[in-house]
Formats: sequence, C-alpha cells, structure tokens
Amino acid sequence: MEEVPFKHTAIVLGASVKSNGNLSVMLRDRVESALLLYNHGKVKRFLLSGDNGTENYNEPKAMKNYLIERGVPKDHIYLDYAGFDTYDTMYRSKEVFEVEDAIIVTQGFHLPRAVFLAQEMGLNYVGYTGDKRTYAQEEYNIKRELLANVKAYLELAFRKEPTYLGSKIPIKGPPQSTYEKT
Repeated sequence: MEEVPFKHTAIVLGASVKSNGNLSVMLRDRVESALLLYNHGKVKRFLLSGDNGTENYNEPKAMKNYLIERGVPKDHIYLDYAGFDTYDTMYRSKEVFEVEDAIIVTQGFHLPRAVFLAQEMGLNYVGYTGDKRTYAQEEYNIKRELLANVKAYLELAFRKEPTYLGSKIPIKGPPQSTYEKT
C-alpha cells in the first residue's frame, strides 16, 4: 500500500449487479479495493461509474449503498450514472466531474485498457488492481477484453462523444447529494 500514490479520487468502474441489488463478486472486489485505498488515506472521494440504462438496473447506486453501509459519508461519494463503458467513464470523469488526478480501480484484465484510455485523454490517473480471487469467467473476460481494446482504439481515433455528457459536477465542489437521482 505504501507504493500507491495519493490521488484525490478513486474511480470505481462498474460491473454487474444482481437482481436483488447486491454487487457481483467482481464488483464487490472493486469497491472493497477502493474502500481499502480510502481507509489508508490514498483517496478522499469516490467516483462510482456504471450502467443505469434502465429504471431497474443501477450499478452506481448499488456501489454507493455498499460504501455507506461501511461508514463512508454520502458527501464523499459521487455517482456517474452514464458510465456505460470504460471510454465514457474516462471521458466523463474529466469533462463532467473535472477529476484531475485519480486511481482507477478494476480487475487486472481490465486495468491496462482503462489506464491507456485515461493517458490518451491526457489524464493524470493511475491504476489499482481490485483482484481478490480467480473469477468464474476469467477466460471469457480476457477474450472479451481483446475486442474491447479494439473498440477503445476506435473510440479514441474518432474522438467519440460519450452517450451522455450532462452538466458539470466537480468532485471538489458541492456534495453529490445535491445532484443525486431519487
């Protein structure tokens, strides 16, 4: 933990949430890893990014509830409801949330692409691996990542706009609760 630099924000990339609102094992490991960084004073705020494309599915809210149950104050948590993919999350972290420096938290198979995208966008972000076990679909995830890398290169090449941009919500600004969906 000593080698991890201090950055203001931990960006936790979304993954699946169960129908009962509980985090999948992979997502729980990401959130737990970000919480570890927070508890060690490596970050001050969380940007929880994920899919909220339908009324009944909400990755950011599920992550937020998990952190609040573990004692994190609400005003330390910001939600990116339009983090539909890694590219959108990195783009929105800069343009919407004005994150200047961050630690991206995800699994090892995903981290190189996330950090690459951030660096290509000129962001001062580093990565932190949230792996805590071998995952059931590890081989599938690695193969899927190959296609996702191609998609990332194309998104960068064409300077794709994210699905939704939205109003600015600076993380160093007002608490998230001011902007929170009900």
